[in-house]
Amino acid sequence: MDLAEFKGVYVIAEQFEGTLRNVSFELLGQATRLAEGLGEEVGAVLIGYGVTPLAQELIKYGAKKVFVYDDESLKDYNTTAYTKVLQDFTEKHKPNVFLIGATNTGRDLGPRVANELKTGLTADCTELGVDKDAKTIIWTRPALGGNIMAEIICPDRRPQMGTVRPNVFKKPEPNENATGEVISEKAELTDKDFLTKFVELIRVGGDGIKVEEADFVVAGGRGMKEEDFKEGGCLTELAAVLGGAVAASRAVTDQGWINPLFQIGQTGKTVSPKLYIAAGISGAIQHLAGILGSDCIIAINKDEDAPIFKVCDLGIIGDAHEVLPLITAAVKKHKGIA
Repeated sequence: MDLAEFKGVYVIAEQFEGTLRNVSFELLGQATRLAEGLGEEVGAVLIGYGVTPLAQELIKYGAKKVFVYDDESLKDYNTTAYTKVLQDFTEKHKPNVFLIGATNTGRDLGPRVANELKTGLTADCTELGVDKDAKTIIWTRPALGGNIMAEIICPDRRPQMGTVRPNVFKKPEPNENATGEVISEKAELTDKDFLTKFVELIRVGGDGIKVEEADFVVAGGRGMKEEDFKEGGCLTELAAVLGGAVAASRAVTDQGWINPLFQIGQTGKTVSPKLYIAAGISGAIQHLAGILGSDCIIAINKDEDAPIFKVCDLGIIGDAHEVLPLITAAVKKHKGIA
């Protein structure tokens, strides 16, 4: 393998039902930074059906070239078909780096593509860097339960690949005057490339605000009660007044008090809201891994030595069952809600 032939930092853009996922924009911001360090160009690969108009959005966020595979057979995500598309793209355009969102789709697609291309993949990265001398990406991810941070490189194979958790990095500001090239590619697929068939989409988690996209997140931990997570509970009441979402630590989801889809932390989701309220959460390192991108963290805990007080912006030592209703009342008064 002639490594010098591989050029460009490419984001595998993820879209769902004609809307680009925020993680695609977050990755373009990082791709721009990495490309500057490597002296290369930023690009994106967009796969789906009726998705060509979305290419301009990717250009606004930093892509100089967007390769679009717009095909009716690719309307619904299919592991083997999407993998074949990216195999063909790699053989033709020889990308140096692939950045993939660590979403359900990305975590399925990334390993399959890496296996077919016989290259490495670093999963769930929280930091990205460049070794300018070796022209390699330094992928950083938590290891051993989050107790250490491992730096991983792929010096001998290309493309270099990694999945990055949504909300770890901030989405860059779009440049409405940005220009770029949209390149239409043809997907060379046969029936054997579709080993599975899309039958039905079953939506879970309700129709409310997605916790990973909410500007305000009210999370409860071991110090709360099951009824606090139900309608009329102190957590859901505050979340409703703020126009945000309820979330939980792993201790809560393990108890079955709330769906695991709302779990925050290393084994759950990563969030970066404007405001994160942690009620009855001690702040184990596994949980902190999912919230450090928040603009402001308010912690409420009876234990004054709780680790979360070391990272929060505002700490309240007290019983969350007494404090949360007071916050809810104050927000209602501010908003003029009876």
